[in-house]
Amino acid sequence: MSKINIKNAINSFSRLGKQLTEPDAALQAIINDERYHNAWFTPESVSEAVTAIGKMLNEADLHTWLSDYYLNNEKESKKVGLILAGNIPLVGFHDVLCVLASGNHALIKASSQDARLIKQVLQRLVDIDNSFADQYSFVERLVDFDAIIATGSNNSSRYFDYYFGKVPNIIRKNRNSIALLTGTETAEELFSLGHDIFDYYGLGCRNVSKLLVPAGYIFNFFFESIEEHKAIIHHHKYNNNYDYNKSIYLVNSDKHLDNGFLMVKEDDRMASPLSVVYFSYYDDLAAAQQILIDQSENIQCIVTKAPISVPNQVVGFGQSQQPALWDYADGIDTMEFLSNL
Repeated sequence: MSKINIKNAINSFSRLGKQLTEPDAALQAIINDERYHNAWFTPESVSEAVTAIGKMLNEADLHTWLSDYYLNNEKESKKVGLILAGNIPLVGFHDVLCVLASGNHALIKASSQDARLIKQVLQRLVDIDNSFADQYSFVERLVDFDAIIATGSNNSSRYFDYYFGKVPNIIRKNRNSIALLTGTETAEELFSLGHDIFDYYGLGCRNVSKLLVPAGYIFNFFFESIEEHKAIIHHHKYNNNYDYNKSIYLVNSDKHLDNGFLMVKEDDRMASPLSVVYFSYYDDLAAAQQILIDQSENIQCIVTKAPISVPNQVVGFGQSQQPALWDYADGIDTMEFLSNL
């Protein structure tokens, strides 16, 4: 294993975090230019992702996070293949960070949708601390690896299982996030829920795609409270999805509610199309909790203020897209996995 000095690593990661929370002119130019490579990566979305990672990399949280693991510097460094998703900006950064922090070597297969930002951020880390320069490589094809962390769809996960099943692996499938409403939410809380739904245009696994609402729930107050998010409809790709899904519902006479930029539709499924949020009714909190437990393997996180006990991460309104270092995707402890290679 590469000789990792934890104190130095924390210092370097936190210095990177400060750069990301206060972008200089060069980084701001990159943030602004991403839209020309990926239309979903607007300056606002990219800036939000960069800032969220910057806040994540604060010195106090880095100490708390890494103190939970025994990082044995005497072990031989392993080559860890990373297949990164590209649905939202820098979505694969945490996996890369875990490999670097554990003293292993990251073989990074970046998504074509998000290949530039991750390179820029890692170059900034190297500029801060050159010892990280030999701890990662960007590759077009994964070969000569000791372990794999792959993120993809339910379909691609079958291929990942086939190709990488013989080595230690973390293979992630589709997950979505859900909000449990009690009917007592304030306008401010529902407005914040709008961020959980609309940030990154709903493309992330931490975006809320499904609502659990009490029997008889009336959506008028919900729609009023999220009205300030209506500018999302001006993004042409989001608008195309909205128009398409609306036309399908109208042609099929599917019952739904529509406020001009979001449709809500009763549906038992977890994963809704862009511009649509599904909902299901529940009779009481115990029934709602059982639904969440039954769906736990399909849920990334749960947004609610209700007192529930479930296997998944529970966050407050507006917090789904602001994970901490220890909020691992799919609830699988990536650092524990890497520490035991």
